[in-house]
Amino acid sequence: MALMQTQPPFEWPGGQRAAVSLSFDDARSSQIDNAIAILDRYGVKATFYVGLSGVDKRLDNWRQVAGNGHEIGNHTLTHPCSANLPFVNRPDHALENLTLERMEAELSGADEAIRERLGVTPVTFAYPCSHTFVGRGEKVQSYVPLVARRFLAGRIAFNGHPNRPVFCDPAQVASFDIDRASFEYVQELVERTLSQNAWAVFMSHDVGDEDKRQVTKRQVLESLCQLLTDRRGEIWTGTVAAVIRHIRGKRGLQ
Repeated sequence: MALMQTQPPFEWPGGQRAAVSLSFDDARSSQIDNAIAILDRYGVKATFYVGLSGVDKRLDNWRQVAGNGHEIGNHTLTHPCSANLPFVNRPDHALENLTLERMEAELSGADEAIRERLGVTPVTFAYPCSHTFVGRGEKVQSYVPLVARRFLAGRIAFNGHPNRPVFCDPAQVASFDIDRASFEYVQELVERTLSQNAWAVFMSHDVGDEDKRQVTKRQVLESLCQLLTDRRGEIWTGTVAAVIRHIRGKRGLQ
């Protein structure tokens, strides 16, 4: 009987056992007001998948965020999602009505707008609502290949697992939604990631003290940053771009 071959552990920088990235969507004002001070206090660099309307409301603040080493990622021009979601009330924002050509324009237009406003060019992307298609029925098409051609990584969401660095698809990087999560739950996800020699990406929207659907509690974010600081010898904390560059390099991907 042939013995199953065990794969050697993935090599993270400095002999660490896992990687964690913190990501935030939409450029919401609470990220400026509540998250940045926590991240900067612990020296944690995060990835912000910005919406242009949010950037324009706090342009000077977002320029400071970009200049301080946080990653700015692409999240499209108009945040198109499936019309099955109640907040999608315009036909031209419904993925069922869009084409690959329109999505190409969404991606390139957001790149250009971010470059103009913040002086950086995004290298990673987050799918709005974690939806990766355009069209309907027999005419449904994935726009994952567009993302794969343009970006080092594309982040999906609402997943129940970390990313296996030797196997994961850079154009469909899984993430854990930690809005409304307890610290005990987040800590368990970190430990699971460590045990699997893997990469956890955490996703948040608003950051504050309210108990609402799309709010990560400020104390949870603070406790997570403290945990990552305390475990620096075991866990590499980096932006999505930094981690995916390392993974791609180890796998020989361009």
